[in-house]
Amino acid sequence: MPMSADFHRRLEPNLDEIADHFGTPFHIYDEAGIVAGVERLTEALADIPFREYFAVKALPNPQILRRLVDCGLGMECSSLAELELADKSGAQGEDVLFSSNNTQPGEFAAALSRAAMVNVDDLQLLAKLPDAPEVLLFRLNPGPDYSHPGPSGPLAAVKFGLRPDQLETAFAEATALGVDRLGVHAMVAANFLDVEPLLGTLQTLLNVERTTFDKLGVPLEFVDVGGGLGIPYRPGEKAVDLERMGRGIRQLLDAHAISTGRHPKLLLELGRVITGPHGVLVTRVVNRMSKWREFAGVDSGISALLRPALYRDAYHHISVHGDARAEAAETVDVVGSLCENNDKLGVQRKLPRLREGDLLIVHDTGAHSLAMGFNYNGRLRPQELLLRRDGSVELIRRREEIDRDYFSTLRFESDVLQPRSRRCRSPQSSAI
Repeated sequence: MPMSADFHRRLEPNLDEIADHFGTPFHIYDEAGIVAGVERLTEALADIPFREYFAVKALPNPQILRRLVDCGLGMECSSLAELELADKSGAQGEDVLFSSNNTQPGEFAAALSRAAMVNVDDLQLLAKLPDAPEVLLFRLNPGPDYSHPGPSGPLAAVKFGLRPDQLETAFAEATALGVDRLGVHAMVAANFLDVEPLLGTLQTLLNVERTTFDKLGVPLEFVDVGGGLGIPYRPGEKAVDLERMGRGIRQLLDAHAISTGRHPKLLLELGRVITGPHGVLVTRVVNRMSKWREFAGVDSGISALLRPALYRDAYHHISVHGDARAEAAETVDVVGSLCENNDKLGVQRKLPRLREGDLLIVHDTGAHSLAMGFNYNGRLRPQELLLRRDGSVELIRRREEIDRDYFSTLRFESDVLQPRSRRCRSPQSSAI
């Protein structure tokens, strides 16, 4: 949906100057909005023992991550690079939750060397752990009978998580390894705007906690409901009711405590809700084209914002900077320069009549945007800026360059292997 009134007020009057100084395209993030987002979540969950582990994959920039750590958030990581980003953000020890899949031993070793909490995605991966972590969670996939489909379709087809019938073995083996602090994790839906899927996930995990204790005598210290809360990308959609979410969570945890006497701590991974609405992609119209449709060609595209091409029905609102001018509206596709017809930031959008040089604002790019960028066609990813609370604008990631970045992996020391089968041939076999 359109950016908040506060973000608009801070950005719009200075956007021409920002674009002239830094050049386009760029993602720009609103520091004040991000901090306010953390505060809203914290207020909604007041008096609930919880910890938010921001999903680093949503916005992997250390300048943003440091501010979130300063607000008390942990970092949820799923790769070596994200562990390094957590380091740079100041997250240490149990400030870090390593939650990966199809994981290799070196990745587990890197997480354990940081004393991070570890979330295991498959029973067989226990054998890949070089040592017993201080805190170990298992990811649950409730399966095809669960009422909410997962982010990639029915849960039976999703690659993440253990089946329910594998959990008892998993917790028993973890206890045998000497792990005393255990938890369970699940994420069963993505980008939903009501709280029921999250509350349903929490109830499922509390049931697992009860069953695990009844069968094994092992209490679970943590229940991690993952991420999945969405943001209202389309105009007219309503944001998630965080206060209602807080009330629902409190009721479920209180009921569990009354019936069992145990108080597991709640973990969340709500990256999109915290930063998503507080970023925009600013791009400039460089061509007007009239084909079977009207097209506005811009200097960005899906290499900087993949969601519209990757997910069916994904949408980002688009507005025109200074769009109060009198020209009548027109319907256009807003397109990039890739040799790929899906390279469209907006399809059949009604906008003020566009001209070359106009600045377009693509809203809600504060999460899962530049992070998903790529270099197909040799198109380079843009810069990132931070609109600071004092009104200044800071470069927090430079734009990519052809020689410095795109061609950098083509500069290396020669390394040629002669396969053993060729080295062992007799001289006569190659004689002319």
